[in-house]
Parts: sequence; structure tokens; C-alpha cells
Amino acid sequence: MLSEKPWKLEALLRLFLGVFLCMFVGMTLLLVARKVFAFGEEHFIWRAIVAALSFHGVALVLIVFFVREHQMSWNEAFGLDRERNRALLLGVLVAVLFLPLAWGLQWLAGQFMSHLDLELVEQQAIQALRDSASWRGTVVLGLIAIVLAPVAEEILFRGILYPAIKRAGFPRTALWGTSILFAVIHGNLLTLLPLLVLAIALTMLYEATDNLLAPIATHAAFNAANLVMLGLSEWANRMPVPT
Repeated sequence: MLSEKPWKLEALLRLFLGVFLCMFVGMTLLLVARKVFAFGEEHFIWRAIVAALSFHGVALVLIVFFVREHQMSWNEAFGLDRERNRALLLGVLVAVLFLPLAWGLQWLAGQFMSHLDLELVEQQAIQALRDSASWRGTVVLGLIAIVLAPVAEEILFRGILYPAIKRAGFPRTALWGTSILFAVIHGNLLTLLPLLVLAIALTMLYEATDNLLAPIATHAAFNAANLVMLGLSEWANRMPVPT
């Protein structure tokens, strides 16, 4: 069972208000730049970086103050020292097992959206990676997807929000509410269903291990595998067609 997390309500509200306020400011700045400075579709990479910093970057900074306010170490707050090797290995194993299911769910979502004549739009990060013409941009976006996003999102959704709602006496709301919010926050209909199922699996993994490293490892390995598949797909598309 997951250890009790003594999160203060006021600190919790300040944390999430600060994160979502900064995310809103970042989105607003991107919209202004697009209108005023012709910050168009060809600038996907910069849009992805600004979006990541205004959400994930700000979240990590605020989480530092959140943990300090509770006078806890990171190990105490998120169980990072509990059977560390086992948690990491289990996390990677769950990612490997979940990948085929995620791809299948995304394919089903695509078929359903096509049936409804809805436009199939990739996530902004994927679009940015396809658009990136330099290895530096690809490396930066890769680090965001494999390191920054998994750490920030797992601490926010699984490490802080889920235990807080559960401790208030609403375990089902904690599971489904945080999972739905996690899926919705990515802002993409095509990945909504697989991300929802992934979030449920990540929460159950955190419950089983009481170590946030396990869902972080799953999240990072899942993103890394998708980036590898994207890279292989792009490489195959650029191969000359035999004549």
C-alpha cells in the first residue's frame, strides 16, 4: 500500500495554481508570438520548448519549494530509496508490456476519429521532432520527452495529487480523476485513450511499489520507445525507393 503523504491543502493549491497559471502564460505568449512575430507552423520546435519549460520546468521548481515546505526529503516524499533497483526494473518491464497495448489503442482511436471525419493531429512534441532539422533540436526535445516530462508529470500527478485526493477519502476519484487529467493535459484526441490507460497503470505501479521511480521509469521508457519508433519511421520514409 502507498505510504501516507501529509500534503497540506494550502500548499497543494498553491502548487497547482502556480503550475497551471504559468502554463497559461506560456500558451498566451506563444499565441502572441504567432500573431505579432509570424511565429508560424515551421517553429514547432520552439513552441514545444516554451510549452515544456512553462509547464514541466516551472512545475519542478515549485515542487522543490513544496517538498521543503513539508520539511521532507525527496526520499521521504516519494519513496525513492525503497528497493530502488527493483522499482526501476519493474518500471521498464511495465513499459515494454504496455507498448503494444498503447499502439493498439491509438490505432483504434484513429479508426474511430476517421469514422467521425475528425482530423488526426499528432501531439505538438511529435510534430516538433518531425520538423526539427538539427540534431541539437532533436536532442533537446528528446531530453524533454525522456527526462523532464516523466519526472515532472509523475511527481505532480502520481506523487502529489493522487495521494492527496486518496487521503481525503476518495480513492476512486483519485485514480480516475488524476488519470483523466493526465490524459487531457496532453491536449490530443488521438492519444487520449492510450494515455488514460497508461495513467491508470502508472498509478497502480506506484501503489504496488511505493516508489515513484517505478512510474517515472515506465513513463520515460514509454516515451523513449515511441521516439525510437518515430525515428525509424522517419528514416524509412527518407530511404530512396527502388526503381
